[in-house]
Amino acid sequence: MCCPLLISINMKNDLFGIVDTSNAEHYKWGDTCDGWHFVKSDSLSVIKETMPCMTKERLHYHEKAQQFFYILAGTATFEINGTTCVVNKNQGISIKPGIKHRVFNNGDSDLKFIVISEPKSHGDRVNIDEY
Repeated sequence: MCCPLLISINMKNDLFGIVDTSNAEHYKWGDTCDGWHFVKSDSLSVIKETMPCMTKERLHYHEKAQQFFYILAGTATFEINGTTCVVNKNQGISIKPGIKHRVFNNGDSDLKFIVISEPKSHGDRVNIDEY
């Protein structure tokens, strides 16, 4: 062991903490998707998300937040400003503020990914009405 470990759910007053899906703040989005806040601050957000097969999110953009998606399992299909882009396991994609985007799981297994937002994306999202 390289150093003593401090297990912490609330890291506000701690120097560091180990986090995973068993101790992170969990939330549901859409009808069946899950998210876990690994880092949740005004300046940075790190979230693990799981999307079951044949699910998608709503088209949207962020006014301030840039985002980086890193695929842990499955294959993500992104719509970015009207263009489709496939991102496979162990690949990532960066999306700048103001860029319309959404992610689809068109596969036959769960899509799992890490999304890093700087600054945080919660409260910065603008949904696009689709007709």
